[in-house]
Amino acid sequence: NIHKHVTNPGIRSKTKDGHEQYNYKLKTIGGDTEYHLELYTRQNLREGMEDAFSCGLRWIAPNGDSLTLKRYNGPNHNHPNKLENNEKLGYVCHIHTATEKYIKANLKVDGFAVKTTSYYTLKGALHSLVNDCNISGIPPEADHPKLF
Repeated sequence: NIHKHVTNPGIRSKTKDGHEQYNYKLKTIGGDTEYHLELYTRQNLREGMEDAFSCGLRWIAPNGDSLTLKRYNGPNHNHPNKLENNEKLGYVCHIHTATEKYIKANLKVDGFAVKTTSYYTLKGALHSLVNDCNISGIPPEADHPKLF
């Protein structure tokens, strides 16, 4: 919930392994301790893979290690929640959240996800992430409502 601000809003994209990526640096504002984070976006550039996107928020430890706290994915795969009887969400947009339960089970810390209808594009996912995680310094744009 702590306010986070982008410190490099004018960054350029990088094309790598068939996807376009942006990596924003953030730091917390207010509070007793300053934390460093990274906000990233990734869009698959291969034809027919428009639904293969994600954006996320990582905490960066002082030693350089990182931990993904939130990740907003597109509907290009059927995500299973392994600790919930391998419940599969279907091919829908979904939001991953780091949980203590998954850390203690020695699984991917952000392995738990829930379905969402708050976005359907990378642009919309970024808008949702920025609003949900109290981030300022970049002007995200919400998805337009789907008419069909």
